[in-house]
Amino acid sequence: MRHFKIIFEPDGRQISIHSGATILEAAEQLGIILNTICGGQGTCGKCVVRIEQSGQEVLACRYKINSDLTVTIPQTSRFFEQKILEHGASAKTEFQPDIYKRYLKFSDENRIFGVSLDIGTTTIVAKLINLRDANSIAVESDYNPQMRYGDDVISRISYADDEQKLAELQRIIIGCVNSLINKLCEKASVSPHDIYELTAVGNTAMNHIFLGLPVKQLGQAPYNAYSLDAHDLKAEELGISINPQAVIHTVENIAGFVGSDTTAAVLAGGMDLAEQISLLIDIGTNGEVVLGTKDKLLCASCAAGPAFEGARISSGSRAIRGAVESVILDDDDIDIDVIGDCSPVSLCGSGLLDAAAVLLDLGVIDSSGRFIQAQPLRDKLPPKIFRRVIQKDSQPAFVIAFDKENNEPSVVITQKDIRELQLAKAAIRTGIYFLMKNLNISDSDIGQVFLAGAFGNYLRKDSALRIGLLPKVAPEKIHFIGNAALEGAQIILRNSLARELAGKLARGIKYVEIANQPDFADVYAGFMFF
Repeated sequence: MRHFKIIFEPDGRQISIHSGATILEAAEQLGIILNTICGGQGTCGKCVVRIEQSGQEVLACRYKINSDLTVTIPQTSRFFEQKILEHGASAKTEFQPDIYKRYLKFSDENRIFGVSLDIGTTTIVAKLINLRDANSIAVESDYNPQMRYGDDVISRISYADDEQKLAELQRIIIGCVNSLINKLCEKASVSPHDIYELTAVGNTAMNHIFLGLPVKQLGQAPYNAYSLDAHDLKAEELGISINPQAVIHTVENIAGFVGSDTTAAVLAGGMDLAEQISLLIDIGTNGEVVLGTKDKLLCASCAAGPAFEGARISSGSRAIRGAVESVILDDDDIDIDVIGDCSPVSLCGSGLLDAAAVLLDLGVIDSSGRFIQAQPLRDKLPPKIFRRVIQKDSQPAFVIAFDKENNEPSVVITQKDIRELQLAKAAIRTGIYFLMKNLNISDSDIGQVFLAGAFGNYLRKDSALRIGLLPKVAPEKIHFIGNAALEGAQIILRNSLARELAGKLARGIKYVEIANQPDFADVYAGFMFF
C-alpha cells in the first residue's frame, strides 16, 4: 500500500497517510479539525482547502489523496477557530485576547508571553503563547518524571501518602515544567522574565500534586477532591522560573477523577455551544467521557486500565518508534504501518484495536473474543493469513509481523491480549452507556463524537466501531480533536471570559458515578462482547 506525505499550512504539520484517504481524514489524524457541518457528505461546502501544487480549491471531505501534497487551510474552514472566536452573538469580541492588558504597565505589549500547560500522568506538554495576539510560538513535551513512582494515577496517590512524599512529587513536576519552559524560551529567543501567565490543566491528582494539595483522599471512597476550584498563585510561590510576579492559573476540576483537563477539552470542543447531542471521549488508563448539549452535560470516569497504552499486552508498548500503529486487510494478507517507518518491534494501542477488528472480520476470533481453533480456519483463510495463526505459550495467537531476517514472529497478539482489550473497551463503553441512559437517548440520537488525547487521535474509526468501543454512529460523525486539553488551556490562558466560562462549565457538568449503578456488573459484562 502506497503512502504519501501531506503538509498542512500555515501550521507546517505533516503526516504520511495511505492512498485513497481524504484530506479530511489526514487533517483529523493530526488533530486539525475542519468545518464539516454536513458530516463530511460534501454538501455544506465548508471544508474548502487549497492544493498548493495546482492552486485548485477542493472539499477536504471529498478529495482523495494519490500523491504528495501541500494543502493550505483557510481560517474560515477551521472548526476550532470558529468555535473559539464565534461564541454566541458577540463571540469575536468575547474571545479576543485580553489577559495581556494586565501587564502593559510592566512591559511592552509585544513582550508579554504566556504558557499553556497540560500535565498528564504520562506526558507533559507546554506551549509558549504571545498573549498580545494569541499566536502559538513554540511547543515542547516530555515524559512525566513521576513515572518512576508508578505509571498510573493510583500509584502516585498511594506514594504521596504523607507531606514529605507529596512535596517530593511536587518538586519533580515543577522541575520538569521549568525544564520545558527553558526549552521553549531557547527555541523562541524569549526571556523567561517576559512570561507573565501560566495556565495549567490536568487530571485531578496531577492538579493537586502540582499545587501541593493533599491527594490521599483521592484513593479512598468516596474519592473526593481536596479542591475543585481554580487557583491563582504567584510564580515564585510555586518555584516556577518565569517572571516572579507572574500568575499561575489552574483550571477548575469537575470531580475526584475528572479533572481540569476535561474542563478544558469540553471548552475546546465547543460543547458549551452544542445544539446537538455531543459525546467527548478521552481514552486512556483512566478514560473520561462527557455527553450532552449546551443545556445539560454529564460526565463519567472509566477505569479502562493500561491496555490502550500497550501495558499487559504481550507485544505491547506505547506509541514509540517501531510500534505497529495500524493493521488492515490487504487482499490475501494483512498490511501494517509502523511508527518511524522501521522494523516492527511492538504493538501500540491503535494497532491493538486494528488487529482485533481484523481478527473479527477474518473470523479468527468470535464475538466473545475467543480464538477459533486453527484447523477449521485452514480452508477459510488465504494461506498467507493462515500461516499467522499460531500457538504461543500454549495459547492461540496471531502473528502481526515476522522478523525479516529469520522469519520468526516478532509481534503477536494472543488470547490474553484480546481479553485485556475487552476489559478496557468494556469500561469505556459502560461509561458511555450509563450517561446515555441518564439522558434517555439511543445511539441514533448522538450527533457528533469527539475523540481526544494521544490514543484517540490515532485510532481508526472503523476499528473502534467494529469492536464496539463506540456507540453505533456513522463514521463521519466521529472527529479527532487531538490534545483538546492543551487547546482549552490555551484559550483560558489568553482570555478572562474564557476563564469564567471554564468555571461555569466545571460547576455545571453533572458527574455520574458509574460503579455505583445497580446493574453495573451486568452491563460491563455485556460490553465485553465484540
